[in-house]
Formats: sequence, structure tokens, C-alpha cells
Amino acid sequence: MIVLVVGSGAREHALVLSLAADPEVDAVVAAPGNPGIELVADCEPLADPCDPEAVVALAQRLRADLVVIGPEAPLVAGVADALRLAGIPCFGPSAAAARLEGSKSFAKEVMAAAGVPTALAHVCTTRAEVEDALDALGAPHVVKDDGLAAGKGVVVTDSREAALAHADACLARPGGTVVIEEYLDGPEVSVFCLCDGTTVLALAPSQDFKRVGDGDTGPNTGGMGAYSPLDWLPAGFADLVVERVAQPVVDEMRRRGTPYVGVLYVGLAVTSRGPRVIEFNARFGDPDSQVVLARLRTGLGVLLRAAATGRLEEFGALHWSRSAAVNVVLAAQGYPSAPVVGDPIGGLDELVEEGAVTVLHAGTRRLPSGELVSSGGRVLNILALGDDLAAARGAAYEAVARVELRGSHYRTDIARSATPG
Repeated sequence: MIVLVVGSGAREHALVLSLAADPEVDAVVAAPGNPGIELVADCEPLADPCDPEAVVALAQRLRADLVVIGPEAPLVAGVADALRLAGIPCFGPSAAAARLEGSKSFAKEVMAAAGVPTALAHVCTTRAEVEDALDALGAPHVVKDDGLAAGKGVVVTDSREAALAHADACLARPGGTVVIEEYLDGPEVSVFCLCDGTTVLALAPSQDFKRVGDGDTGPNTGGMGAYSPLDWLPAGFADLVVERVAQPVVDEMRRRGTPYVGVLYVGLAVTSRGPRVIEFNARFGDPDSQVVLARLRTGLGVLLRAAATGRLEEFGALHWSRSAAVNVVLAAQGYPSAPVVGDPIGGLDELVEEGAVTVLHAGTRRLPSGELVSSGGRVLNILALGDDLAAARGAAYEAVARVELRGSHYRTDIARSATPG
């Protein structure tokens, strides 16, 4: 099986590694890929991953048996639709189904129709509606851009002024719509559900850390780290999420004539009233899927191809490593507001050679001289496996401290609260 992975971040790096480890996969190609992926797979140039014709042409030239779309933007742009129209199996929802991520208000509508537990919400298109919603729901205020925001369109604040400022910025965009939500108090959990339009299969839960600073301080980011497994969750939690959330949503989408094929990321708050949905994403989360993929022992290639071709019901229980996984994100100076790019990165050759951790490239670029430099806000993921969370944390933090990047920063508390002692 030849698999084409579309994307260029750490999530796609992790997908490539997991796919390459599947004995049923003969070759993995990434487009456009990144300097880290180039070390383990072929990379093809792709000027615009949101160009359906370009992606189809590349998949046809490679004779790909499966295309896996990593980021959300190509999905909303209809790349998966074009691939299916060309007869190429694709793991990723149609543009219509990807509205579950592309529009927060649409997701709320689907959840209401499917009877899925979620936060109370007000969809607002004017400043007056925003003010009324803030008054009705009270603080802490949760203000979400209705459209795609790469995981950074949410502000949670006790400040009414800050909430209004973010809402104003969202409303100022063409067709601007903002969603004001009830604050859900409780730990957040990510559950990735593989879907083939009918059948749903949940992966092991993980937890990510969205705020930039230790103790969940500072602004939201795309994610600063993650860990798995979550031993503090009740047994059968993922199955409960399928039963109460993912399966009803997939059934509702099929009823509407927009079957959902791909991964449905379910972000939940575990409240005193049970799990409540915070958000859906139409793709694997980043960095929380990396720790899940690192522990998966069922072949990812055959699993994703089964989802793409309507055969998930053939799978029973998935196989998992007993190891714990911890992923620490190394961010550039100034991230998330104004990341500095173009600085040289050192210390990676030794880490890769030693093999104690996996170095995933998120925002890197190789200059013609061969020097590796930063090219994004989140630069690297340092992912470690261990016999338990304490061992995995120790390995990840020992490694991230050895990376040389001027002004870089990372959280020091990933998985700390879940680690005994």
C-alpha cells in the first residue's frame, strides 16, 4: 500500500512514522512534508495543500492507495471531495462534513439534533447580541470565533473587556460570527474517533495543554504538550464517548446526507454532570494525537484505509502499548503572539542518534547551506515513551533541555499532576 500524507507539521510527522511502521504499508510519501519527515520518508513539493486539483494530480502520479489529510484547511477546501471523485480512497471528511470544525454554530446545531451533551451557547452576529450573551452566561466568559482558527480562536477570561475585544475582532471579519458559551468546569480530555460514515472506533484518550504557561496561565495556543494514557478516567470512558457523542453525531450526519469519514476529534470537559463536548475538530489534534499514535500497536495504514473504504466494522479491539507517552512542545521566542523565526536549531543530531526520544518537526526549515532553522511558532515536539508517566516525563524533559534555540520556551508541567509523587 502506498500512502500519501498531506501536511507539513508535527502531526503529519507522527502520522508518517506510524504509517511507516505498519507492515501492510509499502511506502509513505508526504507533501510538502518537513525536514524531519525527509529523514524517514520521501517528500513531494506541494505549493498549496488546499488546491484539490494539485493534490489529486500528485496522488494519481504516485498511484497512492490512500491519502491522509492532516490539517483542517484542505478539508474545508474540499480536497477530500476531489480525491473521492477521482476514485482515490481518502481519510478525511468532505467539505460539507468538515463544517463540524469549520463552523462552531453548525456543530452546535448538529449536537442539538443528535442529543449530544454540550455547553449552552449563543450564536451572535452583532455587538449587542454578544453583550446580552455575556450577561446571560456570566463569567468566566468563553468566546469562540465561529470559523477556523487553527486552535487559537478561543478566549476564556474573567474580563468582560477582554471577551468583548475578542468578539469584536471576530465580528470584524467578513461574515463574522462569534459563539459565546457556558464555561465548563472540569479537566479536558481529547478522544479521537475513527469514522467510516457508519461505524465509529475510538482511540485511547489523551490530554493536551492549551495555555502557553505553566499552571494553565497566559493565552491559548495550538497546544503546548500532551500525554496518554489517562489512568484517572473511569474504565470504558472512550466507549462512553462513542455511545453518547460520536455515534449519535455520525448517525445525524449520515441522516443529513453528509456521511462523516475520517477522524472526529471530540474535545470534552469531564464535569460533575458527566462529559460535555467543548468542540469538534475534523482532523487529528496537534499535539495530543502524537501521544496516542505513539502508543497504538494496531497497524495505522490498514486502520485508516478501512475507515476510508467503509470497513471499520471488521476491526475488534485495538492493540495498545503498555507504555506511557509524554509530548513536550518547544516554542519559538515570542510565541504565540509574535514568534521569532529564522533562528538556528542545535542539539538534534545527538538526540536522534541516541534514539531515547522521538523528535517531531513542527515549524522548521532547512536552508540551502544545510542549516536547520525555526520557521513557525511551535518548532519541535519532543515525544518520549516510558514504563510509566514519570519515566516518560523524565526522558522528554531531559531531551528538550538539550535543544539549542535562542529564546525558546516550553511548559514544565506537562503530565505533572497525573504523575504520582
